Amino acid sequence: MRFHMHSRTHTEYRSGSNPRILRDAMGTFATGVTVVTSLGDNGEPVGLTANSFTSVSLDPPLLLVCPARSASTTEALESCEHFAVNILRSEQEHISTLFATKGTDRFSEIEFDTSENGVPIIHDALANFECRTHALHEGGDHLILIGKITRARFTSDHEPLLYYQGRYRGIREE
Repeated sequence: MRFHMHSRTHTEYRSGSNPRILRDAMGTFATGVTVVTSLGDNGEPVGLTANSFTSVSLDPPLLLVCPARSASTTEALESCEHFAVNILRSEQEHISTLFATKGTDRFSEIEFDTSENGVPIIHDALANFECRTHALHEGGDHLILIGKITRARFTSDHEPLLYYQGRYRGIREE
C-alpha cells in the first residue's frame, strides 16, 4: 500500500548553522517556563528564568536545567548544594520577565516560601521541585545542572506558561 501526501501549500524552510538560524530553529520547540532558585554565597536568595528543563529519571528522581553561563546567578548554582525549579503558570509571565531581567531585586517583588534547606520556593507556581545538586556538566555557553529531587509539589488547576518562537504563549483547547 502506498500513501501519497499532497500539500496545498509549499513549506519554505530556512537553513544554515549560524547562531540566528539555530536560535530560531530551536524556538520552534514550545517549552514551559521555569525559574531556578537557590542561595548565593552570602545566603541571599538568587534565581533566574530558564526554559531548558527536563525530567531525566524517575529512579533515581533526577531533573536537569541548563542556565546560561552569562547569567549572574549561574555561578551561585554551580556551587550550591540545593536548588529549586519552579514551573510557572500562565498568569506568572511577569515573574518570568522579572527573573530574566538583570540588575533587579527579584525577590522583593514576589511572594515565596523557604524550603527546609533555605531555598526560595515561588508561591502559586504550577509545580515546585526541591533538589540536591547531583551533577554538573559543561554545556558550551550553558551549564548542565542535574538535581536529585527531594520533594515535589504541583497543582493541575492552572495552565502552564509556554514559550514559543520568542514569545509567551498559552494552551488553546478546542
